[in-house]
Amino acid sequence: QVQLVESGGGLVQAGGSLRLSCAASGSIFRINTMGWYRQAPGKQRELVATMTSGSSTNYADSVKGRFTISRDNAKNTVYLQMNSLEPEDTAVYTCNAEITYSRGYGYSTRDYWGQGTQVTVSS
Repeated sequence: QVQLVESGGGLVQAGGSLRLSCAASGSIFRINTMGWYRQAPGKQRELVATMTSGSSTNYADSVKGRFTISRDNAKNTVYLQMNSLEPEDTAVYTCNAEITYSRGYGYSTRDYWGQGTQVTVSS
C-alpha cells in the first residue's frame, strides 16, 4: 500500500529554521500534487504549501517569503524549508499527496496523508 512518512519536525526558537521531508513509497505510478498542511490545537487544518508535478506552487499568505516547497521526483519526496519561524507556526504538519497507483489491471488515484510531524516554535 502507498504510505507517506514525514520527518524533520522539532522544537526551535523564533527566527530559527527547520526542514521537513515527506517520502512516499508503494506501488506508485505517478505523484501529482504534493504538499504540506498544518493544524494547531483547536483550529482547522490549513494548506501551507503545495507543488504540482509540473512544479507550480501554492503558498498560504502567512508563509510566503519564509517557507519554500520543493520536490525530488526521483525519490518521491517533498520538502518544506521553513525559515524565520514564528510561534504562530506551531502546529502538526502533515504531508499530502495525490497519487496514481497500480491496482492490477488498472490504476486508481486518490489523496494520501502522512502521520504528521510536530513543529513547535518558542518565543
